[in-house]
Amino acid sequence: MDRKDNFINVKHLYNRAGFGISYTELHDKSKVRLSRTVDRLFDGPDAPEDLQTVTEEEYLDQQLVLSALNGKKEQTPEEKLQREEITKTRNEKSRKLNIDWISQMINSKTPLLEKATLFWHGHFACRSNNPFYAQQLNNIQRKYAMGSFKNLLTAVSQSPAMLDYLNNQQNRKGRPNENFARELMELFTLGRGNYSEKDIKEAARAFTGWSYNKTGQFVFNQKVHDEQEKTFLGDTGNFDGEAIIDKILAKRNTAMFICRKLYIFFVNDKPNESHIAELANEFYATQYNITAVMKKLFMADWFYAAENRGNKIKSPVELLVNLSREFGVTYHKPQILIQLQTSLGQYLFNPPNVSGWPGGKSWIDSSSLMLRMKIPSLVLNDGILDFDGKADPEDEAVIALNRKPAPKPVKSYVNAEANWPAFLKTLPKNMQQTELAAFLLQPAVGKKISELVSRNTKLKNTAIAVTSMPEYQLC
Repeated sequence: MDRKDNFINVKHLYNRAGFGISYTELHDKSKVRLSRTVDRLFDGPDAPEDLQTVTEEEYLDQQLVLSALNGKKEQTPEEKLQREEITKTRNEKSRKLNIDWISQMINSKTPLLEKATLFWHGHFACRSNNPFYAQQLNNIQRKYAMGSFKNLLTAVSQSPAMLDYLNNQQNRKGRPNENFARELMELFTLGRGNYSEKDIKEAARAFTGWSYNKTGQFVFNQKVHDEQEKTFLGDTGNFDGEAIIDKILAKRNTAMFICRKLYIFFVNDKPNESHIAELANEFYATQYNITAVMKKLFMADWFYAAENRGNKIKSPVELLVNLSREFGVTYHKPQILIQLQTSLGQYLFNPPNVSGWPGGKSWIDSSSLMLRMKIPSLVLNDGILDFDGKADPEDEAVIALNRKPAPKPVKSYVNAEANWPAFLKTLPKNMQQTELAAFLLQPAVGKKISELVSRNTKLKNTAIAVTSMPEYQLC
């Protein structure tokens, strides 16, 4: 492979396996064999960097107070206020948890780990009003993101956030709740059509007793567990929840289902069944080793094929993180990151439902595309954008942060600052405008874009112009 091809391939790799790459790093890595570059992506600390927005002590103190309040038939006005304060505090912490994870993605030295965590965050979609549980689940997804899928699946299934979200806390012998068992098979493992309604009912019985205690730890409540025989996927026995997970993983359909989702997330929205089967064979043969299947994916020739480059729409989070990492953006009012996520349709920790975000073309509609294309100007141009006259609906989403009637011209107070000196320092001294455009965009730079940027005299202006193009929405 020549240097130019390697340059293109490494850029593609880092856009998909992470959130972009600096020009200096790209230049250096293009000198190294691609296989070595892929291997280095998986290097990192033995223990991942957990989110620590909510401390265990803080959570336990709140639980103690709530436990005392729940034990009372009637509450005084002061006690009602106490409960309201805990709810308010938790809501604030939920917002901070969101910002902390976005910040971690922006600043992480292990972008593949955070990208994989983002994938599992969407795969095991879950909502929790308790920020400690949400943080706990996110840290589980990060801990096992590149390890054993069996360990990941088991830990997620035993997390208070998921047990509560899918009602397994109410799953008891004689009164089975099928919600968790159904979603486990339909959305997390086998996929629809690879199990029966009877399998759901029997699996639900096996998961009776899976619960959590007041300290947020998984517990198995033997008293409410159904110990009778169950027939699941054609086998009969006195199965518990872990036995059900083992039987699900014994089916090749599970490997195919997970690999199809990996392919859609990392490669192409249009599944190639032959390539997916390649990945599934590796996944199944390595007993669901996530690192093994991801290396297989990133080393496949087809991953770097022209039809798989510059063809995926960045999710809102990928767009924000990519832009922020690329230009060293500091957000002086980080709340804007929540507003932008909400406006663009991907609010972390708040998926629309247990199916997660649909992705692909669903990220783009007439209103969100306009806002997406304005974000670089909002963020990179000192965080302020003037609008003449009445703001359109897309602008109002950002202006709403002010919560006040805005005078004309309207200003959206994003209050962000790009590190232009650091960004420009990474570029070659004699870099041409079209070269910068080609670096910043994944789709090939055509005549129209070349003519547009060639009129600029400063690379900074070109960077803002290029990142404001529809092509920048693709990776």
